Amino acid sequence: MNMKNSRYVRAVAEVFCHKSNCLSDIILGGQDGLVNVLGVLLGVAAAAQETRIVIAAGLAATFAESISMAAVAYTSKLAEYEYYLSELRRERKDINVKPEEEREEIREIYRKKGFEGQLLDEIVKVITASEKIWLETMMSDELRLVEINRFRPLQSAVLVGLSALLGSFIPLVPFFFVSIQASVFISILVSALALFIIGAVKASMTVGRQVRSGLQMAIIGIVSALAGYGVGLLFQ
Repeated sequence: MNMKNSRYVRAVAEVFCHKSNCLSDIILGGQDGLVNVLGVLLGVAAAAQETRIVIAAGLAATFAESISMAAVAYTSKLAEYEYYLSELRRERKDINVKPEEEREEIREIYRKKGFEGQLLDEIVKVITASEKIWLETMMSDELRLVEINRFRPLQSAVLVGLSALLGSFIPLVPFFFVSIQASVFISILVSALALFIIGAVKASMTVGRQVRSGLQMAIIGIVSALAGYGVGLLFQ
């Protein structure tokens, strides 16, 4: 493998293994897919009382939800990436066209941080000596923008789409094996457990209490899905 390909592989691996990115995408896709499909299943089960129709509706919702979630994740992250690039180009142009103004902005940024006198002059001199460091400072400290890897939109689309697909099957599986009445109960129970686990894992990897986070996610998800059941009852 040549050096160029090696750098490409490392860049892809880095963005796909970034814990915070993966966690947010997995939770977004899994929770959304599970709750939405559960709502559809409960609504159709309440209205139709026919297993074949419930499964067909659930499968349709599963694949439509997964594809749409992946597409939304891709376009939203792509928009963020393109916005970052546009601001980066603008800042680079400003540095080249009006360097003194941009240098004063660096000075003001670090003055607000408490630096002054000769130390402030040295900081400004060091930062503005390198265009790369100068740009990074303007992007992070002035615009409050974090660099986005060019693979981020693709990563987000894959993780959100797959998570939505897997999450959608959790409430759907019971309808293949038992009666509608039993499936509704099992589906709600299994979905609540899955949501609780997702919430607990999120808390363990970030901040917060695992039990509280798990219960919060389970309650919000199930209440949201029950709205579909209510709609189904209205049209029974």
